[in-house]
Amino acid sequence: MVTSTHETSHRIFQDHPEVLFPVFEALGLPPPAKATIEALTPDATEIKPLERRVDTVLRVEPSEGDGFLIAIEAQTGKVRGKGLSWSYYVAYLHAKFGLPVLLVAVCRNRPTAAWAAGPFECRVGTWTSQATRPFVLGPDNVPEITDESLVARAPAMATFSAIVHSESENAPAILDMLARGMRSFDKATAKYWCEWLEVGLENTPVQETWRELEKMVATYFPGRGTLFEQTYLEGKAEGTVESILRVLHKRGVPLTPDDHERITTCTDLDTLTEWFDRSLTAASAAELFTDE
Repeated sequence: MVTSTHETSHRIFQDHPEVLFPVFEALGLPPPAKATIEALTPDATEIKPLERRVDTVLRVEPSEGDGFLIAIEAQTGKVRGKGLSWSYYVAYLHAKFGLPVLLVAVCRNRPTAAWAAGPFECRVGTWTSQATRPFVLGPDNVPEITDESLVARAPAMATFSAIVHSESENAPAILDMLARGMRSFDKATAKYWCEWLEVGLENTPVQETWRELEKMVATYFPGRGTLFEQTYLEGKAEGTVESILRVLHKRGVPLTPDDHERITTCTDLDTLTEWFDRSLTAASAAELFTDE
């Protein structure tokens, strides 16, 4: 079944091939910006009963060297029989287009990435007729973006990195930094990347965290009447209070009755925004109210 996460990965490579930079760098190829990249139909169906579909297929014509195909699969966990499907994709695309095929698997956690690296072999006895070895993009080779200035310079890479690292313990801090970086965007650009990331974080523990951070990004575009900012404006301070309490509850940070009252009775949006930012990493209520 095609999920929103799969669709996001499918589109981001087509619309923003620069996120393939780690692949090109590892293989010693010219950067994606210097290559001609064309999206092909992902349909790898040859006989109707064997419906198979690759998430993304790109034809790459480097500025130097011969062309090739990149078949990209978003993999959120181990799937029995997936190696057989991947071997089929590579063999079919190679035969159909007459070009070498690089299979790239995008993984959000290390166990899945280690499994996806293969090799997936077709062998009889000691003889291997075919071996499929995907190139894995995962937490080990996609860098964490921790600099706000990089978000403005490379929003696609920052968004893709946040999705890849969405199951790591640093995910809340990464998303907080990403939200801060997006405040330099105009409202249309911020909305575009916020929604990309929300869809890409489907079924991850931090999707709700990002939804709350989106509201904070929206406050940087006041008075425009957009649906994007309206989510925040309708709730105003009350919505921010709820967000703080929800994040602290989900992170297991204890609150005394006095702490709870202090948060719920505050009406200053600047203070509440600061408390919300701290709630993403604070280990205690004392850290939430520090320096006050």
